[in-house]
Amino acid sequence: MSGTIVLNNGHHYNENIAKKPSEIDMWKKDSSRPKIELKQPSLSPSAADGCPDTIPFSSANFNGHGPSNKNNSKRVFFDKKRFIYWCCFILLVVLAFGTRLYKLDEPKHVCWDETHFGKMGSYYINRTFFFDVHPPLGKMLIGLSGLLSGYDGKFSFEKPGIKYGETEYIGMRLFCSLLGSGIILLCFGIVWEMTQSLSASVLSAFIIIFDTGCLTLSQYILLDPILLFFIAMSMYSAQKFKGHSKSPFSFGWWFWMANTGIFLAFSFSVKWVGLFIILLIGIMTISDLWHLLGNLALSKIQIAKHICARVSCLIVLPIICYLAIFFVHFKVLSHSGTGDGFFSSSFQSRLKGNNLYEANMPEDLAYGSVITLKNHRAAGGLLHSHWHLYPEGVGARQQQVTAYTHKDDNNKWLVKKFDRDPSEHDDITYVHHGDVVRLEHLATQRNLHSHMESAPITKRHQQVSCYGINGTGDLNDIWRVDILGGKFGDRVKTVRTRLRLIHHTTGCALYSHSKQLPKWGWEQMEVTCNPRKRDSKNIWNVEDHYNAKLPNISFELFAPSFLESVLESHIVMAQSNSGLKPKEGEITSRPWQWPINYRGQRFSGVNETEERVYLLGNPVLWWGNLCCLGLFLFCFAIWSIRLQRGCCTGVDTDHDNNAMISCAWLFLGWCLHYLPFFCMGRVLYFHHYFPAMLFNSMLSGILIDHIVTSVHNKLELNFHFNGKICTHAVICSVMVYSFHLFSPLSYGMNGPYAGKANSRLTHLKWLDSWEI
Repeated sequence: MSGTIVLNNGHHYNENIAKKPSEIDMWKKDSSRPKIELKQPSLSPSAADGCPDTIPFSSANFNGHGPSNKNNSKRVFFDKKRFIYWCCFILLVVLAFGTRLYKLDEPKHVCWDETHFGKMGSYYINRTFFFDVHPPLGKMLIGLSGLLSGYDGKFSFEKPGIKYGETEYIGMRLFCSLLGSGIILLCFGIVWEMTQSLSASVLSAFIIIFDTGCLTLSQYILLDPILLFFIAMSMYSAQKFKGHSKSPFSFGWWFWMANTGIFLAFSFSVKWVGLFIILLIGIMTISDLWHLLGNLALSKIQIAKHICARVSCLIVLPIICYLAIFFVHFKVLSHSGTGDGFFSSSFQSRLKGNNLYEANMPEDLAYGSVITLKNHRAAGGLLHSHWHLYPEGVGARQQQVTAYTHKDDNNKWLVKKFDRDPSEHDDITYVHHGDVVRLEHLATQRNLHSHMESAPITKRHQQVSCYGINGTGDLNDIWRVDILGGKFGDRVKTVRTRLRLIHHTTGCALYSHSKQLPKWGWEQMEVTCNPRKRDSKNIWNVEDHYNAKLPNISFELFAPSFLESVLESHIVMAQSNSGLKPKEGEITSRPWQWPINYRGQRFSGVNETEERVYLLGNPVLWWGNLCCLGLFLFCFAIWSIRLQRGCCTGVDTDHDNNAMISCAWLFLGWCLHYLPFFCMGRVLYFHHYFPAMLFNSMLSGILIDHIVTSVHNKLELNFHFNGKICTHAVICSVMVYSFHLFSPLSYGMNGPYAGKANSRLTHLKWLDSWEI
């Protein structure tokens, strides 16, 4: 049952007519017969996409072949094949939305990362600037969904476990759940576009529907369902674009290529792991252009047009979309907030409510001024001190000096001459390039100090501390002001001047970087004295400046341009992302643990009296996916050898080729979304694997269907036995039962943990590493 065969003389030959294998063999072996070939299927059941009146469903389609191309002149009023297709699609819609929307309002408290992304949605509603390690689109959409559903942005989202009470949180969860449901339909569409096999498409969708991990991620206020939806939409659009390859430069061709570029930008704008789908589509595009280059029927002008079209839609358009998202981000978050301190002084000058917004401060620094000093590198902190001392064994037990990214009174320093304290009766004396000064911490009245002790973390640097009583210290409190590119007589100017502070006694330079001190240092950034005076991280600038004796000027003109703000945002995100550390008590994981479902992640509840939600993949499906990966590599190797030896001949050859090539692209997608995590130094979590899991699930659906179809064809030819539907029914039944078994992980568990004798969950603890 391999579908309709089209002869090169225009006539149609239906293999279903040839009931006996001998008839098929006679047809193939007859050299007098005209050459036969499989006619290319239409890529969509939609009439708008050029589908024939009869949708390509039947046992032929269940075998993975394309649609039957019959004469469309005759009107068909009822098409059983189209009816089967839409029945399957409607069933998937019901299952997808039903499983994702069930018990959506529970638990009725903040769960896991809702504390971050719900809070960030509130910031957008309140137009308050904040900082996050991810690009802004996902949080913007969460904020928009909350605004449209009646949420006022006033809930604190302070920590997991806080009750929502009367807060309108359902709208934000609903938005994420709808996108999570859409992922299933898109994966169904991707497999259909790649294989034209209804059974493979349904199998792939079922794996995602009945996976408890995908279900859990889809029911909460998180970035993951948004990211997965955009990745799936990018892949679906790319497949639809490929389906229009025979009608280049048509409306559909342009639409789906542009759509691919837009959703690539959206994927990257939610999380930077969207780069991996960009790489996959990029490789597919290069492969497509390579085949076009080998088509001698195309002129050089036509090939150039193809290249320019792809550059426009898949490079230029995504960049424009990405920048547009940041433009909206900056316009919406126009008020000062918690993220100010991560950015430069000039960046902060554009935020309403910040000390530097339309600021009127003295321009030139003078003795007796109170200032804050900001490390000039991207994401640099403010020079900070507090009453706490360095612990025993960490240099001298003197007052800690750190760099802190948040506004704080402990960031303020008094500028003094090196030999005496300022007085109210002193004349105004400006600070110049080459002056030697002391900096007194305003809150504790101790001077900025360094000595020959090693720094806490960077041992080759000197320790920096605060020392003295009421502003009185010793010679190690003296620092020389060194303006970059300065000359004798140049004044230190607020915000604009970049300077170094050189320790007068030892010659090292005040330095800060992104390394964080241990808990005794409140995990603030280390400040040291660097013997390498020309290091770029030795550079500081005056951010806030208070002096009642000096005239004020406006700093409005110092705000950066849009592109400068985008560049600084990316540098800050990159540095902060690489330095992420797990929260106290939080369980992290390593990439090797993800495919084997070794350990999940707590979403809600930490004791037996609370409702617990645990992020864990359905082990039957995940271990089945893992087996399919190994089985694919074996099948692909056999297929490649047979293809090279010329053994792949016959009517089913195109079916085999299409299945293997489709699986190969999905395997590449799995590799690109999984293997790079082995090279990452930042903290990693189980949920990082789910983009790769989508590609694995689609690969499994195609491979299982291909194997079952191949076995079914041989059994049918030899024994007239049709067991394909039964086989798929058994596979789907196992999926449904395993989902029923493990669904409490997603919908909520109560009572004793599974490890206890009286627990109702004992049957779910298949591995000791599962905390259920």
